[in-house]
Amino acid sequence: MAGDHNCAPGHIGGRCRIAISLAIVVKLNKIYTRTGDDGTTGLVDGSRVSKTASRLHAIGEIDETNSALGVAIQSLVTDEGETLLVRELRRIQNDLFDLGADVATPGESFEPSAMELRIVSSQVEWLEAAIDNANAQLPPLSSFILPGGSWPAAQMHMARAISRRAERALVAASLDVAINPQALHYMNRLSDYLFTLCRLINATRGGDILWEPGASR
Repeated sequence: MAGDHNCAPGHIGGRCRIAISLAIVVKLNKIYTRTGDDGTTGLVDGSRVSKTASRLHAIGEIDETNSALGVAIQSLVTDEGETLLVRELRRIQNDLFDLGADVATPGESFEPSAMELRIVSSQVEWLEAAIDNANAQLPPLSSFILPGGSWPAAQMHMARAISRRAERALVAASLDVAINPQALHYMNRLSDYLFTLCRLINATRGGDILWEPGASR
Protein backbone atom coordinates (compact mmCIF):
# COMPACT_ATOMS: atom_id res chain seq x y z
CA MET A 1 0.00 0.00 0.00
CA ALA A 2 1.53 3.21 -1.06
CA GLY A 3 0.33 6.39 -2.56
CA ASP A 4 -0.48 10.00 -2.20
CA HIS A 5 -4.20 10.56 -2.47
CA ASN A 6 -6.42 8.14 -0.57
CA CYS A 7 -6.58 5.09 1.66
CA ALA A 8 -7.17 2.36 -0.89
CA PRO A 9 -4.65 -0.48 -0.77
CA GLY A 10 -1.83 1.09 -2.67
CA HIS A 11 -2.26 4.39 -0.91
CA ILE A 12 -0.48 4.29 2.41
CA GLY A 13 1.87 7.19 2.68
CA GLY A 14 1.60 10.68 1.26
CA ARG A 15 -1.83 11.91 2.30
CA CYS A 16 -2.83 8.85 4.30
CA ARG A 17 -0.44 7.95 7.11
CA ILE A 18 -0.85 4.60 8.79
CA ALA A 19 0.80 3.66 12.05
CA ILE A 20 1.05 -0.05 12.62
CA SER A 21 1.19 -1.22 16.21
CA LEU A 22 -1.06 -3.64 18.08
CA ALA A 23 -3.87 -2.19 15.97
CA ILE A 24 -3.80 -0.20 12.75
CA VAL A 25 -4.65 3.44 13.12
CA VAL A 26 -5.56 5.26 9.93
CA LYS A 27 -5.31 9.01 9.94
CA LEU A 28 -6.48 10.80 6.84
CA ASN A 29 -4.72 14.12 7.11
CA LYS A 30 -5.85 15.66 3.84
CA ILE A 31 -7.35 14.47 0.57
CA TYR A 32 -4.69 16.21 -1.50
CA THR A 33 -1.18 17.40 -0.64
CA ARG A 34 0.37 17.86 -4.10
CA THR A 35 3.26 15.60 -3.06
CA GLY A 36 2.51 13.27 -5.97
CA ASP A 37 2.49 15.98 -8.58
CA ASP A 38 6.06 15.08 -9.53
CA GLY A 39 5.05 11.57 -10.48
CA THR A 40 6.27 9.91 -7.28
CA THR A 41 4.42 8.33 -4.38
CA GLY A 42 5.28 7.46 -0.79
CA LEU A 43 5.90 4.01 0.64
CA VAL A 44 5.29 2.93 4.23
CA ASP A 45 8.88 3.68 5.27
CA GLY A 46 8.61 7.25 3.97
CA SER A 47 10.70 6.70 0.84
CA ARG A 48 9.34 7.84 -2.50
CA VAL A 49 9.29 5.97 -5.80
CA SER A 50 7.99 6.59 -9.29
CA LYS A 51 4.33 5.84 -9.84
CA THR A 52 5.47 3.71 -12.77
CA ALA A 53 7.58 1.42 -10.54
CA SER A 54 6.73 -2.27 -10.70
CA ARG A 55 5.94 -2.28 -6.96
CA LEU A 56 3.35 0.45 -7.47
CA HIS A 57 1.91 -1.29 -10.51
CA ALA A 58 1.36 -4.43 -8.45
CA ILE A 59 -0.24 -2.44 -5.64
CA GLY A 60 -2.64 -0.84 -8.10
CA GLU A 61 -3.64 -4.23 -9.49
CA ILE A 62 -4.29 -5.50 -5.96
CA ASP A 63 -6.48 -2.45 -5.37
CA GLU A 64 -8.41 -3.18 -8.57
CA THR A 65 -8.87 -6.80 -7.48
CA ASN A 66 -10.35 -5.62 -4.20
CA SER A 67 -12.63 -3.16 -5.99
CA ALA A 68 -13.87 -5.88 -8.36
CA LEU A 69 -14.55 -8.09 -5.36
CA GLY A 70 -16.59 -5.28 -3.82
CA VAL A 71 -18.80 -5.18 -6.92
CA ALA A 72 -19.14 -8.97 -6.95
CA ILE A 73 -20.06 -9.04 -3.27
CA GLN A 74 -22.95 -6.64 -3.86
CA SER A 75 -24.48 -9.14 -6.27
CA LEU A 76 -24.58 -11.66 -3.42
CA VAL A 77 -25.93 -9.44 -0.63
CA THR A 78 -29.55 -10.30 0.16
CA ASP A 79 -32.34 -8.39 1.86
CA GLU A 80 -31.69 -10.53 4.92
CA GLY A 81 -28.21 -9.06 5.25
CA GLU A 82 -24.76 -10.53 4.82
CA THR A 83 -24.54 -14.29 4.37
CA LEU A 84 -21.67 -16.48 5.55
CA LEU A 85 -20.24 -16.32 2.03
CA VAL A 86 -20.34 -12.54 1.98
CA ARG A 87 -18.60 -12.39 5.35
CA GLU A 88 -15.95 -14.74 3.94
CA LEU A 89 -15.41 -12.41 1.00
CA ARG A 90 -15.23 -9.38 3.28
CA ARG A 91 -12.44 -11.16 5.13
CA ILE A 92 -10.59 -11.56 1.84
CA GLN A 93 -11.06 -7.87 1.09
CA ASN A 94 -9.48 -7.08 4.43
CA ASP A 95 -6.62 -9.48 3.68
CA LEU A 96 -6.04 -7.67 0.39
CA PHE A 97 -5.58 -4.42 2.31
CA ASP A 98 -3.04 -6.25 4.47
CA LEU A 99 -1.36 -7.48 1.31
CA GLY A 100 -1.23 -3.99 -0.16
CA ALA A 101 0.39 -2.70 3.03
CA ASP A 102 2.88 -5.57 2.88
CA VAL A 103 3.91 -4.81 -0.71
CA ALA A 104 4.21 -1.10 0.13
CA THR A 105 6.67 -1.86 2.93
CA PRO A 106 10.24 -2.11 1.58
CA GLY A 107 12.64 -4.56 3.18
CA GLU A 108 13.81 -8.13 3.06
CA SER A 109 12.55 -9.31 6.43
CA PHE A 110 8.98 -10.49 6.14
CA GLU A 111 8.33 -11.35 9.76
CA PRO A 112 5.36 -9.32 11.03
CA SER A 113 6.18 -6.87 13.79
CA ALA A 114 4.65 -4.04 15.76
CA MET A 115 5.58 -1.69 12.93
CA GLU A 116 5.28 -3.89 9.83
CA LEU A 117 2.12 -5.55 8.57
CA ARG A 118 2.93 -8.73 6.65
CA ILE A 119 0.88 -11.51 5.08
CA VAL A 120 1.45 -14.69 7.10
CA SER A 121 1.07 -18.38 6.31
CA SER A 122 -2.16 -18.72 8.32
CA GLN A 123 -3.91 -16.35 5.89
CA VAL A 124 -2.83 -18.53 2.96
CA GLU A 125 -3.87 -21.68 4.82
CA TRP A 126 -7.31 -20.21 5.51
CA LEU A 127 -7.80 -19.68 1.77
CA GLU A 128 -6.70 -23.24 1.06
CA ALA A 129 -9.21 -24.58 3.57
CA ALA A 130 -11.95 -22.45 2.00
CA ILE A 131 -11.07 -23.84 -1.45
CA ASP A 132 -11.16 -27.42 -0.16
CA ASN A 133 -14.50 -26.84 1.56
CA ALA A 134 -16.11 -25.37 -1.57
CA ASN A 135 -14.60 -27.99 -3.88
CA ALA A 136 -15.95 -30.81 -1.69
CA GLN A 137 -19.47 -29.61 -2.55
CA LEU A 138 -18.90 -29.77 -6.32
CA PRO A 139 -18.73 -32.58 -8.88
CA PRO A 140 -15.42 -33.04 -10.73
CA LEU A 141 -14.96 -30.87 -13.81
CA SER A 142 -15.47 -32.62 -17.15
CA SER A 143 -14.52 -29.57 -19.22
CA PHE A 144 -13.20 -26.06 -18.88
CA ILE A 145 -15.97 -23.56 -18.16
CA LEU A 146 -16.85 -20.26 -19.77
CA PRO A 147 -17.02 -17.17 -17.52
CA GLY A 148 -20.66 -16.49 -16.66
CA GLY A 149 -23.55 -18.79 -15.93
CA SER A 150 -25.28 -16.34 -13.58
CA TRP A 151 -24.89 -12.66 -12.78
CA PRO A 152 -23.10 -13.18 -9.42
CA ALA A 153 -20.77 -15.79 -10.95
CA ALA A 154 -20.02 -13.53 -13.92
CA GLN A 155 -19.04 -10.73 -11.53
CA MET A 156 -16.88 -13.16 -9.55
CA HIS A 157 -15.22 -14.40 -12.76
CA MET A 158 -14.27 -10.80 -13.52
CA ALA A 159 -12.72 -10.47 -10.06
CA ARG A 160 -10.90 -13.78 -10.65
CA ALA A 161 -9.42 -12.61 -13.94
CA ILE A 162 -8.30 -9.32 -12.38
CA SER A 163 -6.73 -11.20 -9.47
CA ARG A 164 -4.68 -13.22 -11.95
CA ARG A 165 -3.44 -10.00 -13.50
CA ALA A 166 -2.56 -8.74 -10.03
CA GLU A 167 -0.62 -11.91 -9.36
CA ARG A 168 1.35 -11.48 -12.59
CA ALA A 169 2.15 -7.89 -11.64
CA LEU A 170 3.30 -9.02 -8.20
CA VAL A 171 5.54 -11.70 -9.71
CA ALA A 172 7.00 -9.07 -12.06
CA ALA A 173 7.62 -6.76 -9.09
CA SER A 174 9.42 -9.57 -7.28
CA LEU A 175 12.04 -9.54 -10.04
CA ASP A 176 12.86 -5.93 -9.15
CA VAL A 177 12.34 -5.72 -5.38
CA ALA A 178 12.00 -8.12 -2.45
CA ILE A 179 8.40 -9.33 -2.11
CA ASN A 180 7.04 -11.42 0.75
CA PRO A 181 6.70 -15.03 -0.52
CA GLN A 182 3.48 -15.39 1.50
CA ALA A 183 2.00 -12.45 -0.43
CA LEU A 184 2.78 -14.27 -3.68
CA HIS A 185 1.26 -17.47 -2.32
CA TYR A 186 -1.88 -15.61 -1.22
CA MET A 187 -2.48 -14.10 -4.65
CA ASN A 188 -1.96 -17.47 -6.31
CA ARG A 189 -4.50 -19.13 -4.02
CA LEU A 190 -6.98 -16.27 -4.38
CA SER A 191 -7.65 -16.91 -8.06
CA ASP A 192 -8.13 -20.62 -7.30
CA TYR A 193 -10.58 -19.70 -4.55
CA LEU A 194 -12.54 -17.36 -6.81
CA PHE A 195 -12.71 -19.97 -9.59
CA THR A 196 -14.07 -22.56 -7.17
CA LEU A 197 -16.49 -20.00 -5.76
CA CYS A 198 -17.82 -19.23 -9.24
CA ARG A 199 -18.66 -22.90 -9.66
CA LEU A 200 -20.28 -23.04 -6.23
CA ILE A 201 -22.42 -20.00 -7.01
CA ASN A 202 -23.55 -21.47 -10.32
CA ALA A 203 -24.36 -24.83 -8.73
CA THR A 204 -27.58 -23.32 -7.36
CA ARG A 205 -28.23 -21.09 -10.38
CA GLY A 206 -28.46 -23.43 -13.35
CA GLY A 207 -24.89 -24.67 -13.49
CA ASP A 208 -21.75 -23.67 -15.35
CA ILE A 209 -21.48 -23.08 -19.08
CA LEU A 210 -19.06 -25.65 -20.45
CA TRP A 211 -16.49 -24.95 -23.12
CA GLU A 212 -17.10 -26.92 -26.32
CA PRO A 213 -13.79 -27.03 -28.19
CA GLY A 214 -14.18 -26.12 -31.85
CA ALA A 215 -17.97 -25.88 -31.58
CA SER A 216 -18.25 -23.01 -34.09
CA ARG A 217 -15.84 -24.34 -36.73
